[in-house]
Amino acid sequence: MKRLSSVSPLVVLTAALWVLPAAAPAQPRSDFAPGGPDQPRAMLTKYCFTCHSTRLKTGGLALEALDLQNAANDAEIWEKALRKLRGRLMPPPGLPQPPQKDIDAFSAWMENAIDSHATGPKAGYVPIERLNRTEYAASVKTLVGVDVNEKDILPQDIRVGGFDNIAASLSISPAFLDQYITAARHVASLAVGSPNPRVSSVKYLIANVQNNDEPLPPGTRGGVRFKHNFQADGEYRININDLSVGLYTGQVENESTLVIMIDGKIVFRKPVGGPADLALAVRKGADGRAAIMERFTKIPVEVQAGVRDVAVAFIDRSHIESDENVANAFGGAGLGGFGSAATARMPSLRDGIEISGPYNPTGISRTPSRALIFVCDPKKTGEPACAKQITGTLARRAFRRPVTAEDVNRLMPFYQAGRQDGGSFDQGIEQVVAAVLASPEFLYRAITAPKGASPDAGFALTDLELASRLSFFLWNTGPDDELLALAASGGLAKPGAVEKQVRRMLADPKASSLVTSFAMKWLNIGDLDAVQPAPELFPAFNEQLRHDFSTEAQEFISSILLEDRNVLDLLTADYTFLDERLARHYGVPGVAGPQFRKVTLPEQERWGLLGKGAVLLRTSYGDRTSPVLRGAWVLDKLMGTPPSPPPPNVATSLDQKAGEVPKTVRERLEQHRAKAVCRQCHGVIDPPGLPLETFDAIGQYRTIDRQAKQPIDASTVLPNGVAVNGPVELRKELADHPARFAETLTERLMMYALNRELEYYDMPQVRAVVHEAEKNNYKFSSIVLGVVNTDAFRKQGAAPSAQSSGKETAVKTAALVK
Repeated sequence: MKRLSSVSPLVVLTAALWVLPAAAPAQPRSDFAPGGPDQPRAMLTKYCFTCHSTRLKTGGLALEALDLQNAANDAEIWEKALRKLRGRLMPPPGLPQPPQKDIDAFSAWMENAIDSHATGPKAGYVPIERLNRTEYAASVKTLVGVDVNEKDILPQDIRVGGFDNIAASLSISPAFLDQYITAARHVASLAVGSPNPRVSSVKYLIANVQNNDEPLPPGTRGGVRFKHNFQADGEYRININDLSVGLYTGQVENESTLVIMIDGKIVFRKPVGGPADLALAVRKGADGRAAIMERFTKIPVEVQAGVRDVAVAFIDRSHIESDENVANAFGGAGLGGFGSAATARMPSLRDGIEISGPYNPTGISRTPSRALIFVCDPKKTGEPACAKQITGTLARRAFRRPVTAEDVNRLMPFYQAGRQDGGSFDQGIEQVVAAVLASPEFLYRAITAPKGASPDAGFALTDLELASRLSFFLWNTGPDDELLALAASGGLAKPGAVEKQVRRMLADPKASSLVTSFAMKWLNIGDLDAVQPAPELFPAFNEQLRHDFSTEAQEFISSILLEDRNVLDLLTADYTFLDERLARHYGVPGVAGPQFRKVTLPEQERWGLLGKGAVLLRTSYGDRTSPVLRGAWVLDKLMGTPPSPPPPNVATSLDQKAGEVPKTVRERLEQHRAKAVCRQCHGVIDPPGLPLETFDAIGQYRTIDRQAKQPIDASTVLPNGVAVNGPVELRKELADHPARFAETLTERLMMYALNRELEYYDMPQVRAVVHEAEKNNYKFSSIVLGVVNTDAFRKQGAAPSAQSSGKETAVKTAALVK
């Protein structure tokens, strides 16, 4: 399908006369009346047929030739035209524009004409797909209880529309498969464990663990918290490598107490600093300092096997009234990056924490991983029978279906291989776990056509396929025992069964994946590392603040989606989640301490997504704001009308020229927009971005451009003719069109749920979901249930003839695994 339009000479000549108005222009009078196709055709004749006539066919498109009496027959064209029209991309800026009420009326008429006579497929085709690395990590955690950092073991997946779970992009190569097999062996080793592992040492650098999402235990500060895998029961030794007890003795003037906690229990507590340590450091110099540090090396602790929570922190009283200007080794304000009324004249963690062991191991306790795997006791049932039971149970959960005796028999040789040369029962099971995790049945999801079905016809998913699709949609992992058992018995097809399961699953903690894997990626705020603010321009920014932006966004989105609120609250909510550091950055008073908590925002500029630091940072460059990026973000993420990319070889830089008098970003943008070819797109993109100029590149509110030393002008006129000034008025304009935002969210949610890009024939179902959700005040659960109840979700469309079958791909993959 060609683009709906291209730049014609007529457009360029007309656009040269267009200038972005400073005030709202008078809107043309609407003479659009509802009814048959006569009025829609009149609007098209007046505003569209000049270019898209049968004679000119601008962009290869002749709207004039289409039959409005049977608009559904040309739904693919009209769906694209509707999106262009709603986004004011057509007619291009500079050409006569229809009144907004006419656009709304035409859109409603056309959508009704398409929806009431939809002729396209009811469902699209989803090819066989491998688990992406996020799904792999979540599935491994559910299956064998092992936490893995997917970024460390698997490569980045290709993103489509911001999502990395689109089936068409989840192919595999032999090299890629090698990484999955290596990961399977590593996970199996961690899950099963060894009763007598070699002594090993792991060092946790402060810079790598201080941004852990888990807050420090109450009553402590200036520390770190992390997870450590204790491989077996036994003695471990902890080294605190550097407590800043250095050449300058000021750090030990005041006594502090260092504590080490494992799973919330204090296993070590010892003071450091105070008069005795100060005297020792002064009298004996380096030897004295070494003697102080000796107390914090090779600290013995007895720990049982398993992944456990470790916290190393200080208990200390306040020494100063205010910490506003106190900095510490982390480079942030206050100890540990927070102002905690702590003083820099005290010890602090600098180099890191090292854990070594186990020494004198005594075996392996029943860790969460072993509880998931070892569902029987070989001493009671016999080793062969227990091995088969473990294999069958693991395979059923991993393959997301009931398993047969043949499935188990195919895996048992791996157990037998592990027992060779005197291998233990556990070593045999470890090989089974690795084989299951490397199996195509685990790594791939496929929808199989019923026997005898025509390849040109769609079909309904089986209960097991529906359960798998539902689980990966809501949890990013396979079905749990309840859902799997229900699907295997045919119970999922019973009336009300799916809704009951959806509500149960939305209440489960695993539904947080809808925030991290759906919402954060839909809004393009999941990779804040993509923007690196220039330190000379933004000295207040640091990595802790970047982490806070992400935490705030996730907590805020969770409070709306997972608490089942109206999704419009994403735009309008008057609260957010802050810790002390982020509150200080935003200028919000009355927030103390490192814990994030719900805070009512005193200033409306911060309400909703438009005031979130994550959004403002991600839509900026490292040295300046970008009304273009911010405007495109609003159009795409909130309005569902993504702008066209810039033409090739067009200069887009707004950098200041050397020796030039500093200008505001708005002034530089106006110079850029003076070019006719640029005005066509920037006339649509820039207006929704300019009201956000009240925030700088790191999300701080401002009234003055510090570089240009000029007042910020955040006023603009949106393409629909509405004048707005600043984020408050922009947010109101967006919130005044609830169905538009709800439709945008529903489109993206359905794409995420189906693992494919949406097509024109999906739009009637999208709109039906939104109409039904309106009756329930646009609650998130009503949109989720609407998506789950669509034919698009419950059926598989016909396979494209040019695409190889899923079975053929699976056979090739199985051969690679073998």
